Order: sequence, then structure tokens, then C-alpha cells
Amino acid sequence: MTVSPHDQARILSEALPHMQRYDEETVVIKYGGHAMGEENAAREFARDIVLLEQTAINPVVVHGGGPQIEAMLKRLGIKSEFSGGLRVTGADTIEVVEMVLAGSINKQIVGFINEAGGKAVGLCGKDGNMVVARKVSRQVADPSSKIEKLVDLGFVGEPEKVDVTVLNQILGRELIPVLAPVATSANGETYNMNADTFAGCIAGALKAKRLLLLTDVPGVLDKSKKLIEKMSVNDARKLIADGTISAGMIPKVETCIEALDQGVEGVVILDGKVPHAVLLELFTDHGAGTLIHR
Repeated sequence: MTVSPHDQARILSEALPHMQRYDEETVVIKYGGHAMGEENAAREFARDIVLLEQTAINPVVVHGGGPQIEAMLKRLGIKSEFSGGLRVTGADTIEVVEMVLAGSINKQIVGFINEAGGKAVGLCGKDGNMVVARKVSRQVADPSSKIEKLVDLGFVGEPEKVDVTVLNQILGRELIPVLAPVATSANGETYNMNADTFAGCIAGALKAKRLLLLTDVPGVLDKSKKLIEKMSVNDARKLIADGTISAGMIPKVETCIEALDQGVEGVVILDGKVPHAVLLELFTDHGAGTLIHR
């Protein structure tokens, strides 16, 4: 579809107030393993991130990589272990996780952003002690007996301490940080972290204007499967309590609430498979996905 010069000018004019709203502000974008999709979509995402930086926004990209980790484990003949639906990350698995997340995926995204005219810098939670993690353990109910038991997930962590000194040195200098959710513990062990959780703690520490969680669903849906475009933290808690928000959406929404508690102005859950989802959310009246606000 060809857009006429007049339509191009009108689109830019309509986007201007939104650009001014985010001028010099920090936006953290969590780019999920499934939302990454195929190469053309990844290149398009990279171009959109460069556009944000060129409109005086400070984008910070945090990426996941579950499908890519799974594929590499299979190639290496390492069997994935799950307990109560959660991946157990053993000593052999954490090496692969770090290699894939902080290595191949991180540098591919950096490469695409640089190719699109940006200046991306690939980092992980270990750099500058950005994120110090503590070990996660989870209570999981046994399907047959319904008795809860404590599950050791191995080298899976959650944030204990966040230090954004490195990011503060980078942001506002035409550089785009691309972060892998790999962290270190206080005693030097490597931990894999959930990318949503990692993005939330980074956004909170940076007091970001927006945290965008790109996923593979349109956002939070009501009981009739219609998109909820906007909700407060209280609304979100009620919808978790009454079962409207369920399964894998619960930890996502809880991450949103924690980020808002830490000082993020607004969090959006949106479909990363929609072309230009980030631009639709930030630069149009319509927006995209579900905005959760304080």
C-alpha cells in the first residue's frame, strides 16, 4: 500500500504531541522469545527502536529467549526438566542459557539495531553489577494429592538489588542498551531470570515513563475475551481475585504492579507480533494492548 505525501504529513503531524510527551523520557521494552518471530519482524522491530531514539526517547530493550534456549538444549542433547510447569535450570543448563541469551540472541538484536542506523550496546545483568539476584524457589501443588511442596528450580533467580549506574552512563548519549536477563548472585553464581521480571526491575530503577511488555496475546482480556484497554492497579487486583486474569497472565500483571509501585508511570501489555506495535502504542491516540496505571 502506497501512502500519499499528504497522508504521510498528516500522520507525522498527529504523532507529534505523542513524541513531545515522551521527549527525553525512558521507555523499557521487553521483547519476548515468541514476539521476536522471524527475521523480517526482528529487523522491523529494530528499525522502530532506532526511530524512538531518533525522536529523543531513551529506549532500553530487555529480551527473552525461551524458544531459542529450548532449541539449543535439544541440539546439545540436554534434556529440559520441568517441575510444576516451571523449567529447572541445572548447572549444565545455565551455561547454555547464558550462551544463548547474553551471546547469540543479544548480539543478533544489537546487530539488527546497528544495521538500522542505531548504536546498540549489548549487556546483561552481570555488567556493572546491574542486577544482583537471589535464588528462587516455588511452592507447587502436586496434581494428584494437591499438597504443596517446595520446588528447587536450580539457577533461577529474582532481583535482590538493582544498580543502574551503567545504564545512566549510556542513556541520552545516542546509545541503545540491549539487556539479557542473566544476573549474578552476591557470591558470584550465575542466575537465569524471567525476562518480564528483569524488565520490571530495570524500569522501576530507571523510573521509566513506560514499560512495554511485548507478548503473543493482544493484552489483558475480559471474561468475554474482549481487550481491556486501560485499568488501574486496583482493577487488576480485582480481576486476578475473580479469576478473569488467570494462568500465565497473572505473573505478567503482578510484574506490572511491582513496576508501578517502584515508580514507573504506566505499563502496557501488548501483542509483539503486530507490526510496529511499539509505535502504535507510543505515537497514536488509539494505542495498543492494555495500559495498567497507578
